[in-house]
Amino acid sequence: MKVVNFALLLLLTFTLSCKEEPAKDLTNEEVSVSTFYLIRHAEKIRSNPDDADPELNQKGLGRAMHWAEILNDVELDAIYSTNYNRTSMTAAPTSVKKNIDVQYYDPRIVDIEQFKADNLNKNVLVVGHSNTTPEFVNLLIGEDKYPEIDDNENGTLFIVQIVNNIPTVNKLIFNCNCPD
Repeated sequence: MKVVNFALLLLLTFTLSCKEEPAKDLTNEEVSVSTFYLIRHAEKIRSNPDDADPELNQKGLGRAMHWAEILNDVELDAIYSTNYNRTSMTAAPTSVKKNIDVQYYDPRIVDIEQFKADNLNKNVLVVGHSNTTPEFVNLLIGEDKYPEIDDNENGTLFIVQIVNNIPTVNKLIFNCNCPD
């Protein structure tokens, strides 16, 4: 299953990474294609239940680097993260590898139509939380399809592709054999 998921991601990556000129459909009209890769932050330190902004634990640091490897062949144009240690640290290895500054967003006040317009014809990574990531996916696709991610699940990748305002979504799970 892991091989199938990776093959699907590679297929999407190679299909979407060309930026030379806008695609055209059979009527010679330009086709808009925006692709959003949405992940939840990696594993966080849980030793202090009163800490609202913990950093990543050792396994989380490994997973953050794993995400950078998974997304290595994806031509990203932008990286967004909520302004928390765990999400920033999850985005950091990809940000460094791609030489893209992380832009911070507040999921409570995102104007989804403006966000889609700002990222038209781009490939975008969005790092969020167990509740905000599926909520963001639901906003992008215009339906209430995905519930919150289980608190112990940090390997979910949603790939939302919007072609001429028509969204599709794939949900993949990546295991990380990262040391604790």
